[in-house]
Formats: sequence, structure tokens, C-alpha cells
Amino acid sequence: MLSWQTVPRQSLFTRLDFRSKLVLMLGVTGVAFLWESPWWGGALTLGTLVACLAAGVTLRYLWGIFRLLLPFFIFMLLMQGFFAGPLIIARTRQTALTPLLQLPEHWFLLGGATLSAEGLTYGLNIIFKTLTMVLVTPLTIFTTDVNAMLVSLVQLRIPYKVAFVFSSALRFFPLLAAELHGILEAQRLRGLDLERLALPRRISLYARVAVPLILGALVKSQQLEIALQAKAFTGDPLRTYLHEARLRAADYALIGGVVLFLLFAFIAYFAWGMGRFSV
Repeated sequence: MLSWQTVPRQSLFTRLDFRSKLVLMLGVTGVAFLWESPWWGGALTLGTLVACLAAGVTLRYLWGIFRLLLPFFIFMLLMQGFFAGPLIIARTRQTALTPLLQLPEHWFLLGGATLSAEGLTYGLNIIFKTLTMVLVTPLTIFTTDVNAMLVSLVQLRIPYKVAFVFSSALRFFPLLAAELHGILEAQRLRGLDLERLALPRRISLYARVAVPLILGALVKSQQLEIALQAKAFTGDPLRTYLHEARLRAADYALIGGVVLFLLFAFIAYFAWGMGRFSV
């Protein structure tokens, strides 16, 4: 089940401060946006995937993300393959594209559309961009304790109330995931076989499940509000903290490496064209 979770074991990433991991996430996201070549983008995605596995993010969770995004990837690949031709010609200044498939002229709306190899390549670039930005999030969030995350955000001069709301939202994800699992298990106990339902009926069932799930989330948020009022919560940042967050040598090394990598990627892109889309 796709939900917020912490990695089950200690690694180099779990010992890093959340602020250095935020720099890593912003740096990787910036390079993913910058690079247009699917080969360089694919290498960045592969590196992010290896880092996730090294940090302890489970392969089951990563496979679940890929399965969830697979329809979007297929749609994006076909859309770019058929309709990105004018954009590619304008950017690369080539006169023609390499056709792979042409739809019959009599087809409604899509008649005569041509699937090009360059369009598929451009679609792969968008897929790798998306995967990189999706994978770097669990690499940053799942390897950090919520309490340490809260302290790091406060030390970044983020208002305490904003940081508290963010950390509370992360704590809500496991509760909502457990409640959703309980609702589905109750349906199975009543004899409903979810795996054998057709896709339209399954979508209709999940739509009905959303109602008690949202109501349960509202009840929990009201209970949290009452608990905070009972403890006289004011959101004042001038307070003591049980956990502390300090930047160590490994954090400074990571921040410096990310900054150097980002500078090199920008200079190489604009000076030598490294990472540009080419045919």
C-alpha cells in the first residue's frame, strides 16, 4: 500500500540531516528539469533508484509507484510519439522525422497521425523526468524521522506552525492507510472479491470507500484539534526540543557535492550542450 513510511534499517541517508537532504532533492529536481536528453535523464533516474535502494526504500514500494504511474507513462509516450513532431522540428531544426507508424486516414480525429522515433525519444525524456522527481521524494522523506524533520524545518526559519502542520500531515498518512486497509478488509469479510471485479465496478467501489475514509480523517483532525487545545498549543517557536538537528561533516560534503554537480550541469548544458535533446 502506497503510504508514508520510514525505511526499516539504518544507512548513510538516515544519519544525514533533513536540510542536506532537502538540498539534494532540490538539486536533483533542478537537473531533471534541465536535461532534455533521455540518455542523461535515464542515467539520473537510475542513480536516484540505486540511492533509494541503498537507503532502504523497499523494492515493493518502488514497484508500486511504477505500476501506479504506468498508464500515465504509456499515455505520455503515445502523445509525444504522435504529436510532438512540430516541437521537435522547431527545436532541432531538422527537416523531417523518422516515421514508425501511420494511422489510417479515415480514423476519427487521429487519422493520418504519424508515430515518429524522435517523438518516442522525447516521450522517454518526460518519463525519466517524472520518475526522477518521484523517486527523490521517498529518498528524502522516508529516511528522516518526523521529529527530526520538524526541528530541521524550524532551524530553516520556517514558521513553527507551518512545520507542525507539515509533520502532522505526514503522521496522518499511516493512519489513513490503515483505515483504508480496514475498510477493504471489511468488504472482503462480507464476501466481496476485489481482485475479480471488473475495472469499472472496482473504480465505483473505491469511490464509495472514499466517503467513510474522508469522514474518518475529519474525525481524527477534530480529535487532534481538541488535544492541542487541551495542551494549550500556541505554536510559539521559542521552546525547547527533545530532538536536535545538527549539520555534520557528511551533511556539508553532500551540500557541497550537490552544489558543484548543479553548477557543472548548468555550465555543461549551456556551454557544451550536454543534456540537450538531439536527434
